[in-house]
Amino acid sequence: MPFAEVRSLDHIVLTVADVEATKSFYVKYLGMEDVSFRSPKDTSQVRHALKFGDQKINLHKSGAEFEPKAQNVMPGSADLCFLTHLDVRNLIEEFKRAGINVLEGGEVVERIGARGNLRSFYIRDPDLNLVEISNYVEDST
Repeated sequence: MPFAEVRSLDHIVLTVADVEATKSFYVKYLGMEDVSFRSPKDTSQVRHALKFGDQKINLHKSGAEFEPKAQNVMPGSADLCFLTHLDVRNLIEEFKRAGINVLEGGEVVERIGARGNLRSFYIRDPDLNLVEISNYVEDST
């Protein structure tokens, strides 16, 4: 029997070179909400996060990370997959029109997610993290 029966993800942390550039990208292109909060440990510290659904991404500025932190932090080392309710076959064109490089030949590709088959496309954020935009095949017609 496991010690902890994990059931969902609350947040992750991205270490980034430029907090403002990261917030701008995720708000503008992925519709996340820019939120700030104060550390309960030190209320003089203002922290930044990106909220979407019931999850968030806390942002740490490279070289000025909050403790505790992962052992080997580095901007550009994440591989993230985000689900959308929009059909990625149409959404991909919006990213291309915005001048965002779409990887994998600029095409939607088939993948397997946690709950089944995905349609996905890949882009990079300002730190060159790999960002997968997906929806489950049954979610899009």
